[in-house]
Amino acid sequence: MQRVYVVIPMAFISVICMGQKFNNSTVRELDLNRYLGNWYEIARFDHVFERGLTHAQAHYYVSKDGSILVINSGLKNDKFKSSKGRIKLTDEPGRLRVSFFGPFYSDYRVLMLDADYQFALVGSKNAKYLWILSRTPKMSDIDLWMVLNEARRRGYDTDDLIWVEQSHTSTVHPAATAD
Repeated sequence: MQRVYVVIPMAFISVICMGQKFNNSTVRELDLNRYLGNWYEIARFDHVFERGLTHAQAHYYVSKDGSILVINSGLKNDKFKSSKGRIKLTDEPGRLRVSFFGPFYSDYRVLMLDADYQFALVGSKNAKYLWILSRTPKMSDIDLWMVLNEARRRGYDTDDLIWVEQSHTSTVHPAATAD
């Protein structure tokens, strides 16, 4: 009987740990001023709030009142779509909080960032969200290979990525950044 009590908890612990297979630790340093600006969405996991969106971009900036904002934009059915969000900093350098809906904030984690701030791997508190971002609409093969390998090393299934069409290079509407 005692063996049953030992085996069941071990099996239970194994199942719980299997669900935690991904690593979402953030970069150790994030220079927000260098991170600000335009980012093209190269690939992402599918989720309802971006489903069908092409030419997706994120534009991070500091507003006149000093708050940090982001405008996500893109085309859906050939129509321009955008949403403005507010960003809060946290004690962890690569972890931000982003809100597009009033007081409700979501986790935003910079998982990988190259030294020149030209591409980034971004995730969240769970493995359902993943983005590959670049300062240019197309990444070099070597940079993309490095980001994909980092995502795989962290436990993300890169086969689930949706590759975002970026044939047009300007989707952030100029009026979108007006405060």
